Amino acid sequence: MKILVVDDDPNILELVNIHLSQAGYEVIKAANGALALEKLDEQLPDLAVVDVMMPGMDGFELTKRLRSEADIPVLLLTAKGELEDKEKGFLAGSDDYVVKPFEPRELLFRINAILRRYDKAVDVLIQAGPLRINRQSYEVSIGKKVLLLPLKEFELLSVLASKPNQVFERDFLIERVWGFDYEGDEQTLNVHIKRLRDKLEGLPEGIHITTVRGVGYKLEVAGT
Repeated sequence: MKILVVDDDPNILELVNIHLSQAGYEVIKAANGALALEKLDEQLPDLAVVDVMMPGMDGFELTKRLRSEADIPVLLLTAKGELEDKEKGFLAGSDDYVVKPFEPRELLFRINAILRRYDKAVDVLIQAGPLRINRQSYEVSIGKKVLLLPLKEFELLSVLASKPNQVFERDFLIERVWGFDYEGDEQTLNVHIKRLRDKLEGLPEGIHITTVRGVGYKLEVAGT
């Protein structure tokens, strides 16, 4: 999934880039509104993270342009937290609002929530090497073999398979599968990962889940 990040502060731009990339997103960076609109001619992002206070075209105006020209969801970043600014952002067409300074984890949670509302979290059909996932019929197949998975295991495998060989942070997986307001602990994720590993272990196609210590997990698929 592609996320357009627009901020005239290079430090904020790089901070957001690092955390979104680690979470499995492809980041398109732009230092101002004009450059952001140029990027739209090259590729269409799934969501935009836009700073409000920028020289030239501010975030409110850019949000209006993004919504009218690309119809993509927009999350606004700003140093201001006044109700008037929030109202102005929503009237411009933004989907959410995060005040600087912010926790990167909160930004990820809010992005995931927006994408879930737009039903853009993952594709309906996911192909990772010989592994094929149909999110409409909830079928997982590898060659002629069909795996029957409980819902949470299915969702977890879908996220991992959406970016083969890409590391996903533990917090990202928990939020994506169990939701932003999940109050359990990481042991639940560990149990589901173990169950998925057991089911993939006997398959000859070279598909397995790898732990990246201190970070999270990735689905390794030979030949991708």
